[in-house]
Amino acid sequence: MNKAVVITGLAQGMGREVAKILAGRGWSIAGFDVDEEGIDGLKEELSTDGERHILETIDITDRPGILSFRDRVLERYGAVNTVLSNVGIGFFGPFEEVDLEKALKCMEINVIGAAAIFQAFLPSMRLRKEGKLIAMSSLVGQIPFPFESIYSASKFAIQGLVLSLRLEVEPFGIRVALIEPAQVSTTFAAKIHVLPPEGSPYRDRARRFIERDDELIKTAPNPLEASEKIARIIESDRPRLHNQVDSMSTFFLFLNRILPTAVRDAILLNHMNIKV
Repeated sequence: MNKAVVITGLAQGMGREVAKILAGRGWSIAGFDVDEEGIDGLKEELSTDGERHILETIDITDRPGILSFRDRVLERYGAVNTVLSNVGIGFFGPFEEVDLEKALKCMEINVIGAAAIFQAFLPSMRLRKEGKLIAMSSLVGQIPFPFESIYSASKFAIQGLVLSLRLEVEPFGIRVALIEPAQVSTTFAAKIHVLPPEGSPYRDRARRFIERDDELIKTAPNPLEASEKIARIIESDRPRLHNQVDSMSTFFLFLNRILPTAVRDAILLNHMNIKV
């Protein structure tokens, strides 16, 4: 059977690199993103494969659009092997100063977006008794970082969704997996790092957090390195439930399992240079 994968949020970054890697290995890529220019560029890069791929401009909050996309994909391929929910936005700022309407948008995109694409393709996988549903989570889905309360909440929600879903769909031969990166050298963080306003009681610590994060990004895996690992997870018949793509997430999750809370907190605050 033709190997087909659905990837959301594939116009830039890791989603784009994963799509290119898998296309080079013979997979058919079906995906969408709100970034029309990025989608057009990816179409050009994959144009040598002719009509094999379906790349469209769709907003993840467009439920009818997602269902129509699903119908076109299944009509073309008959079935898909894997769905990778990669769409997401970041969110940074002291919780006290958070705009809750913007926070709601983050939850809508990061959590309900994943739910929407999984729900769209789950029935066809259930009927075939095979398939994989993979969600892009984060280290902060298990270890919350300060100034990322809303983003952390969205990733904790993804963890809960996938862990609960696993128990529902495994009897139908469907595997689920989480990918939990800490940092990858992309522009993702830079887009959301905005200092609190002058006079904010959180401004100094937030500034130190941003400066430290910028340092860590310089030595983080590049998108291609991380994407190679993600591609291997997609190609695995039995992927692990929890998957890391960088050493920092592996290290911190190990410490999270074995250390008391007070010690973990001290390590995190020192690591991000925000100890009071």
